[in-house]
Amino acid sequence: MRALALALLLVAPLAQAGEIPAAERRSDTVTMSAELRAMQADDMANPASFWALDGQTLWDAKAGTSGKSCADCHGDAQASMKGVAARYPAFDGATGRVLDLEARINQCRTDRQGAPPLAMESRELLDLTTYVGLQSRGAPISSSDPRLAPAIETGRQLFSARQGQLNLSCAICHDDNWGRKLGGATVPQAHPTGYPIYRLEWQSVGSLQRRLRNCMVGMRAEPYPFGSDAYIALEAFLMFRAKGLPMETPAVRP
Repeated sequence: MRALALALLLVAPLAQAGEIPAAERRSDTVTMSAELRAMQADDMANPASFWALDGQTLWDAKAGTSGKSCADCHGDAQASMKGVAARYPAFDGATGRVLDLEARINQCRTDRQGAPPLAMESRELLDLTTYVGLQSRGAPISSSDPRLAPAIETGRQLFSARQGQLNLSCAICHDDNWGRKLGGATVPQAHPTGYPIYRLEWQSVGSLQRRLRNCMVGMRAEPYPFGSDAYIALEAFLMFRAKGLPMETPAVRP
């Protein structure tokens, strides 16, 4: 942690370049080793495939007081969920709130199935989110609903705000210094193209909110509670920032 903190402190004074032009935006997959790219591309080698398979089982399992499964309402996920994850976070007209995919799944559980919501980062929620996300693999991210504008702007401000004991922002690393080396690793552009992802560091699948929390801890800032509006806003901005890039769920990262 001391070495990471020192590296971050060295990055902080570098020139700020602003948001990455659309023509220069690219998936973080391109900065990985050939071995990791091959692992991600091969469903037989991608460890996250186990989460997707369990998610398929949960998709077909009846739950709650309604005795219904996801499939009872939505049918075959390969058809009904195609491209859906590429449009989240999304504005929910019934509540007037912006929901990420995890929140939408839990909303369906409570409102449609009469089942309790799944805990954030629980295996079951990650299973379902991975399975739904898999159906959008290859689809371009299409964050275009104008009702998302306030959340996107809040997310942009959070992404650019310096915080924590190291006085860093997300933008300092991922907009201004992407492609440079930090502790021997290439600084990525941090596009959310593959969540939920399998990280070798975690030896597990995790959500985008978990990754954002990791970054905040690395900056020695107080992380937000899982499911908070701040995380949702950051997700909305990051998906807007990555608009047009193809979904890769479930991705593999170092």
